[in-house]
Amino acid sequence: MKSLLSSIVLWSLFLVGLSATVASGAVLDGTQKDVATYGGIALSLVAGSRIAKKDPIKLFLSSPPVLWFLFLFNGVVAAGAAFALDGVQGITAAAGMGLVSLGAGFGLLQSRGTQVLDLETQGRRTPTPA
Repeated sequence: MKSLLSSIVLWSLFLVGLSATVASGAVLDGTQKDVATYGGIALSLVAGSRIAKKDPIKLFLSSPPVLWFLFLFNGVVAAGAAFALDGVQGITAAAGMGLVSLGAGFGLLQSRGTQVLDLETQGRRTPTPA
């Protein structure tokens, strides 16, 4: 029950943060809009990182098909953002998407390394008939 309640609270905070980030421009102006946007970004990042550490999401995000998708999609978007957007927006978008792509790439390399180690140790533990 405690886990269910914490999951509901985390998902609610994540959605509130995303909503504040996206919708603050339609409701607020000036400094209030900036505070709501950056506060929403911070809230969704903190809640999202906590959600990603839970087992079902963690297993899903670390699966090879998801890592390949994140690596390729975010790499293409990073390259496209550098050309499609001007100035600081293009640089920021390309850097952010590039970091996600690199993170997924390192996850792929790490999972490949553990698969090789698993195969090696599995082969050593299996007794051969004499």
